[in-house]
Amino acid sequence: MFRAPFLIFAALLAPLAGCGEGTSPVIVPGTAPQALPETAYLTPPTVTAARLQGASLVLSGAAPAGARVRLATPAGDTVFANADPKGVWRVTLPASTEARIYGISAASGPRTAQGEGYLLLTPQGEPVLLRAGAGALRIGPRGQNGLDAVDFDREGGAVVSGRAPAGAALSVHIDGRQTADGRADSTGRYAIALTQPLPPGAHQVDVFGDATENSVTVDATSAPPLAEGPFRAIQAGSGLRVDWMTPGGGAQSTLLLK
Repeated sequence: MFRAPFLIFAALLAPLAGCGEGTSPVIVPGTAPQALPETAYLTPPTVTAARLQGASLVLSGAAPAGARVRLATPAGDTVFANADPKGVWRVTLPASTEARIYGISAASGPRTAQGEGYLLLTPQGEPVLLRAGAGALRIGPRGQNGLDAVDFDREGGAVVSGRAPAGAALSVHIDGRQTADGRADSTGRYAIALTQPLPPGAHQVDVFGDATENSVTVDATSAPPLAEGPFRAIQAGSGLRVDWMTPGGGAQSTLLLK
């Protein structure tokens, strides 16, 4: 099954800076010790939108106010942006016909917070959060209800993710057999792990539930070795297939469905 998620590019992103405990509080005799301010935690940065603008792709997101946001590729290329007083950051990248992948972090003073997963930018400029051991999170606007992605590893562990009415009860069927149940969260997102391994080969995936019914055929063939880098993106019959190396060293495949 899927390996437990690690949230950083180990080879790309700087280690978390040590966070001191601050100066010791002054204790006045006869009074309770004063609570230390919560300065050790820094909210991880997120990407919230992407917009093609001519030959450029404008990314925007959220981070702690004033934080320095860093995007880094596996090759070591980096782009920086500063979060404004409201915690909004923006960065402009050249548009590309190739898929790209980034690690993302934010720094404020001596503290650094790593963003969850890896940020994938599709050739169409859609941002997608790749999450080790979990379903991909498509950030761009899409239909209200639908199958977004199927993630699987070489051992057959698989997660089906998408969107449905908020709170909807859902049932996942593989080749006509019910294999998992789940529920959409309050935002209408769901990521349902299959209870049985997904064998290599073609499979029909159906998601049934309240006011939603989606079906797609996917190819769950195991990923070939990643000999030329930490990820590979190719167009497949069901959409864009991304084979990528998790921080734990395993390979995970993400099918971004049309």
